[in-house]
Amino acid sequence: MTAPEGRGIAGQADTFRILHVSTGNVCRSPITERLTRHALVDRLGDPLSGGLIVESAGTWGHEGAPMEANAEIVLADFGADTTGFVGRELLDEHVIRADLVLTATRDHRAQVISMGHSAGLRTFTLKEFTRLVRAIDPATLPDPRDEGVVERARALVRAAAALRGWLLAPTAEADEVYDPYGAPITFFRSIGDEINQALDPVVTALTGVPAPH
Repeated sequence: MTAPEGRGIAGQADTFRILHVSTGNVCRSPITERLTRHALVDRLGDPLSGGLIVESAGTWGHEGAPMEANAEIVLADFGADTTGFVGRELLDEHVIRADLVLTATRDHRAQVISMGHSAGLRTFTLKEFTRLVRAIDPATLPDPRDEGVVERARALVRAAAALRGWLLAPTAEADEVYDPYGAPITFFRSIGDEINQALDPVVTALTGVPAPH
């Protein structure tokens, strides 16, 4: 079964679902999920009104677990909401529904793609997607005021997938977000900053709205 136009196989026409993937779904992917939501609220007011849904899961997910305490501290530093988070193990249905899968590492990306579901064209590491997005001329994307954020987001994923073979990482490590599990809060904060910086151009490209100053 082929995913139409790069969207999730089971994707709804009026929504765009972003799935963040790490290992345990207690550190990196919760931070990335909640920072994405926080940035979308800054841009759009209510992301759901624009049709954007953000969630996360782990390839060895701690099903039902809370996020790590240090991850909560990092999110609080950014003013992001930490409430109601529950860890999940990555399932086929999550990949099937996702319009864009952003992973912490290349290994996670490979694991998602190996699950099938035509995921290859919509699965990137976070930093890889950031690099590709920076190279895309926003003027070539649909205007979200005319066609909606969902159409713009789908076009962005197609454009990024088309660029992938041409714009390679400068080093193998350039596309990795390292695991802070068990590390002190200082390392968690550095990973939080890394994720936040990678997300900023992505959210701007998705929404067509720059970060408020």
